[in-house]
Amino acid sequence: MITDTTMTALHAALSGLQQRQEVTADNIANIDTPGYLAGRVDFESTLRSELASGQSATVGDGAVRQSMDPTRTNGNNVNLDAEVTIATETGLRYQLALNALNGKYDVLRSALRTS
Repeated sequence: MITDTTMTALHAALSGLQQRQEVTADNIANIDTPGYLAGRVDFESTLRSELASGQSATVGDGAVRQSMDPTRTNGNNVNLDAEVTIATETGLRYQLALNALNGKYDVLRSALRTS
Protein backbone atom coordinates (compact mmCIF):
# COMPACT_ATOMS: atom_id res chain seq x y z
CA MET A 1 0.00 0.00 0.00
CA ILE A 2 1.27 3.45 -0.88
CA THR A 3 0.98 5.93 1.99
CA ASP A 4 2.51 9.20 3.05
CA THR A 5 2.19 11.49 6.06
CA THR A 6 -0.80 13.32 4.59
CA MET A 7 -2.70 10.12 3.90
CA THR A 8 -1.90 8.73 7.35
CA ALA A 9 -3.06 11.99 8.97
CA LEU A 10 -6.27 12.01 6.92
CA HIS A 11 -7.02 8.40 7.90
CA ALA A 12 -6.44 9.29 11.56
CA ALA A 13 -8.65 12.36 11.25
CA LEU A 14 -11.43 10.29 9.67
CA SER A 15 -11.15 7.82 12.54
CA GLY A 16 -11.35 10.62 15.12
CA LEU A 17 -14.30 12.22 13.37
CA GLN A 18 -16.10 8.89 13.22
CA GLN A 19 -15.49 8.47 16.94
CA ARG A 20 -16.90 11.96 17.55
CA GLN A 21 -20.04 11.12 15.54
CA GLU A 22 -20.56 7.95 17.60
CA VAL A 23 -20.12 9.79 20.91
CA THR A 24 -22.47 12.56 19.77
CA ALA A 25 -25.10 9.99 18.77
CA ASP A 26 -24.74 8.40 22.24
CA ASN A 27 -25.19 11.80 23.83
CA ILE A 28 -28.38 12.48 21.89
CA ALA A 29 -29.71 8.99 22.66
CA ASN A 30 -29.17 9.66 26.39
CA ILE A 31 -30.60 13.17 26.51
CA ASP A 32 -33.19 12.14 29.12
CA THR A 33 -31.03 9.67 31.09
CA PRO A 34 -30.63 10.93 34.66
CA GLY A 35 -26.99 11.41 35.66
CA TYR A 36 -25.67 10.98 32.11
CA LEU A 37 -22.71 13.22 31.31
CA ALA A 38 -22.12 14.03 27.66
CA GLY A 39 -18.99 12.69 26.05
CA ARG A 40 -16.56 14.83 24.08
CA VAL A 41 -13.91 13.74 21.60
CA ASP A 42 -10.73 15.79 21.24
CA PHE A 43 -8.28 14.13 18.89
CA GLU A 44 -7.07 17.21 17.01
CA SER A 45 -4.49 18.36 19.59
CA THR A 46 -3.00 14.87 19.87
CA LEU A 47 -2.93 14.44 16.11
CA ARG A 48 -1.31 17.85 15.68
CA SER A 49 1.45 17.09 18.23
CA GLU A 50 2.10 13.63 16.76
CA LEU A 51 2.51 15.12 13.30
CA ALA A 52 4.75 17.93 14.60
CA SER A 53 7.03 15.45 16.35
CA GLY A 54 7.21 13.11 13.36
CA GLN A 55 5.30 10.30 15.08
CA SER A 56 2.80 8.12 13.28
CA ALA A 57 -0.63 9.78 13.32
CA THR A 58 -3.14 7.79 15.37
CA VAL A 59 -6.37 8.39 17.23
CA GLY A 60 -7.10 6.29 20.27
CA ASP A 61 -9.87 5.85 22.79
CA GLY A 62 -8.07 8.35 25.05
CA ALA A 63 -9.59 11.11 22.96
CA VAL A 64 -12.98 10.60 24.67
CA ARG A 65 -13.67 12.49 27.88
CA GLN A 66 -16.73 13.51 29.86
CA SER A 67 -18.10 17.01 29.46
CA MET A 68 -17.90 19.20 32.53
CA ASP A 69 -20.72 21.45 31.33
CA PRO A 70 -23.32 22.33 33.99
CA THR A 71 -26.00 19.72 34.62
CA ARG A 72 -29.75 19.99 34.85
CA THR A 73 -31.59 18.97 38.03
CA ASN A 74 -31.50 15.29 36.96
CA GLY A 75 -27.69 15.37 36.70
CA ASN A 76 -27.71 15.19 32.88
CA ASN A 77 -25.74 17.77 30.90
CA VAL A 78 -26.64 16.90 27.30
CA ASN A 79 -27.66 20.01 25.34
CA LEU A 80 -29.51 19.05 22.16
CA ASP A 81 -28.63 22.29 20.35
CA ALA A 82 -24.93 21.81 21.07
CA GLU A 83 -25.05 18.15 20.01
CA VAL A 84 -26.77 18.95 16.71
CA THR A 85 -24.18 21.64 16.02
CA ILE A 86 -21.33 19.22 16.82
CA ALA A 87 -22.89 16.51 14.63
CA THR A 88 -23.32 18.90 11.70
CA GLU A 89 -19.80 20.32 11.97
CA THR A 90 -18.32 16.85 12.33
CA GLY A 91 -20.18 15.62 9.27
CA LEU A 92 -18.84 18.53 7.23
CA ARG A 93 -15.28 17.96 8.47
CA TYR A 94 -15.59 14.25 7.69
CA GLN A 95 -16.69 15.03 4.14
CA LEU A 96 -13.82 17.50 3.73
CA ALA A 97 -11.24 14.96 4.95
CA LEU A 98 -12.74 12.28 2.72
CA ASN A 99 -12.58 14.61 -0.29
CA ALA A 100 -8.93 15.39 0.49
CA LEU A 101 -8.11 11.67 0.76
CA ASN A 102 -9.91 10.97 -2.51
CA GLY A 103 -7.84 13.75 -4.09
CA LYS A 104 -4.64 12.06 -2.90
CA TYR A 105 -5.81 8.75 -4.39
CA ASP A 106 -6.71 10.49 -7.66
CA VAL A 107 -3.15 11.85 -7.89
CA LEU A 108 -1.74 8.37 -7.27
CA ARG A 109 -4.03 6.78 -9.85
CA SER A 110 -3.04 9.42 -12.39
CA ALA A 111 0.66 8.91 -11.68
CA LEU A 112 0.33 5.14 -12.06
CA ARG A 113 -1.50 5.51 -15.38
CA THR A 114 1.24 7.71 -16.87
CA SER A 115 4.12 5.50 -15.76
